[in-house]
Amino acid sequence: MKKLIGTREFYRHLFAVVVPIMIQNGITNFVGMLDNIMVGQIGTAQMSGVSIVNQLIFVFNLCIFGGVAGAGIFTAQFYGQGNNEGVRHTFRIKIIIIALISIIGMLVFTLLGDNLIMLYLKQEGQEAGIQMTLSYARIYLAIMLIDLIPFAISQTYAGTLRECNETFLPMVAGITAVLVNLVFNYILIYGKFGAPALGVAGAAIATVISRIVEMLIILIYTHSHAKKHPFIQGAYRHFFDIPSPLVKDVVIKGTPLLFNEFLWSSGMAVLSQNYAIRGLEVIAAFNISSTISNVFNIVFISMGSAIAIIIGQELGAGREDVRDEASRLTFFAVMACVVTGLLMLLMAPAFPNIYNTEDTVKELATSFIVVAALCMPMYSYENATYFIIRSGGKTLITFLFDSCFIWVCAIPLAFTLTHFTQMPIVPIYVCCQLIELIKCAIGFFLVHKGIWINDLTRVANS
Repeated sequence: MKKLIGTREFYRHLFAVVVPIMIQNGITNFVGMLDNIMVGQIGTAQMSGVSIVNQLIFVFNLCIFGGVAGAGIFTAQFYGQGNNEGVRHTFRIKIIIIALISIIGMLVFTLLGDNLIMLYLKQEGQEAGIQMTLSYARIYLAIMLIDLIPFAISQTYAGTLRECNETFLPMVAGITAVLVNLVFNYILIYGKFGAPALGVAGAAIATVISRIVEMLIILIYTHSHAKKHPFIQGAYRHFFDIPSPLVKDVVIKGTPLLFNEFLWSSGMAVLSQNYAIRGLEVIAAFNISSTISNVFNIVFISMGSAIAIIIGQELGAGREDVRDEASRLTFFAVMACVVTGLLMLLMAPAFPNIYNTEDTVKELATSFIVVAALCMPMYSYENATYFIIRSGGKTLITFLFDSCFIWVCAIPLAFTLTHFTQMPIVPIYVCCQLIELIKCAIGFFLVHKGIWINDLTRVANS
């Protein structure tokens, strides 16, 4: 048990990394919750339309995360080694990757947007509600296409800064962006201060404005502090002058991560689609429950990011106690989520009442929130093991561990229960969450075995 408790220096280092990430994610998700509530005040159809589009854009967002994560593993280890040129090369690779993903994403959403939205709107007997939801979703998606590029650029710069121990500036940029989003949401959704009441279109415009603000803050800061962050010096000169062995290593390590994020996020979208065939009420209820879940999920999500950075730097520096460090980080993440799960459980009965929707939707949402709250420590453990394994470059294993699991286990279970049984939606949701215990067992075995302990910079520098 003593091995699971860190020293003061351990917690000082952990909090220095995780707290700014947590604050940024927390404020982002809190304002996202307010955004969702504002749209929810207009009506259920508007809320459901926005929810469906956000589920689709979530796939793009995670493709960006996955696309830069492969190079990011090398960035953290190069920084731990003090190799600025290596960090610069990985930054260039990230820019190329996000450009390709952004082009593909915009083409897919432009050409196939309606088809993707209609996958969630299949229930018979609700044709009027379906058409209304589809119309709002179209409006929201058309504007949100503009958001894809500034989001991708912000994530590339912010991710590189975090991997180089600069967590404060991305936090400031994120906080500023969400405050801008909140202000413009209020003005444009409801038509305040003489502005027109644009509803879901106003919510989308506010998001785009805030994302551009975030991007500009990060870009201006990074390029104006080149001495502090030397990787940006000459980053765009001789842009394609990247060592081919490094490109090869990043592609080998990064491709499984990109496919993992795409398959995992699309798998989550398919899971939601399976739940959605049980009715528009289920879509609205999941939107409400996921809104509050996202706020509380920041604890284990931020811990995952911190684990990836800390373990990556430890591996790059050749520290011998990295296995014990991983155990302490995992223990802290799980204990923190025991607390947050209890807090979320206390809020479960009250939160759905904020929304202007039917009682059946509120009751379903409460049940979903309770299930998510009770599963919080489980989510935290599997997330921590995922990032530990990934930090050592074992990306093929994380691909099998993460996305293959959801497609091979979770989705077939959800499909079978929703299509071939009369089981109510809440027990179905419980079953689909508890199957994640298998992942926890696999994660424990892989981390305990130590196969993830790997210094990638030795290969890249050789």
